[in-house]
Amino acid sequence: MLLIHEDESAYMGENGAAVMEATLAGHMKLAEEWHAAGVAFSGNRLKGADTATTIRYENGGEGTLHDGPFAESHEELGGYYIVEAADLDEAVRWARKIPIPGKGSVEVRPVWQD
Repeated sequence: MLLIHEDESAYMGENGAAVMEATLAGHMKLAEEWHAAGVAFSGNRLKGADTATTIRYENGGEGTLHDGPFAESHEELGGYYIVEAADLDEAVRWARKIPIPGKGSVEVRPVWQD
């Protein structure tokens, strides 16, 4: 799984619309590359962190509800891809192609398999 963390402020201001358009074009190009390479993938863009609800657990129990994302950071989880990759090296190669305007990161994490 490729978890896309980015600074949502990159999409605001007078250049915000152009940054969003260029970033979406980059994602479309990446999807075309995956199709051409025969890579199975899926993914979604997520709504803004202001729509998030987090259940925080301390010492077990039912947990408490909090508005917003768990981490206090300027980077927010903006979307994800699930990509079939042969190994970590291949997953990292694909992750490096994900367009990130400004500051951000892509977390590469294997999906649990029995």
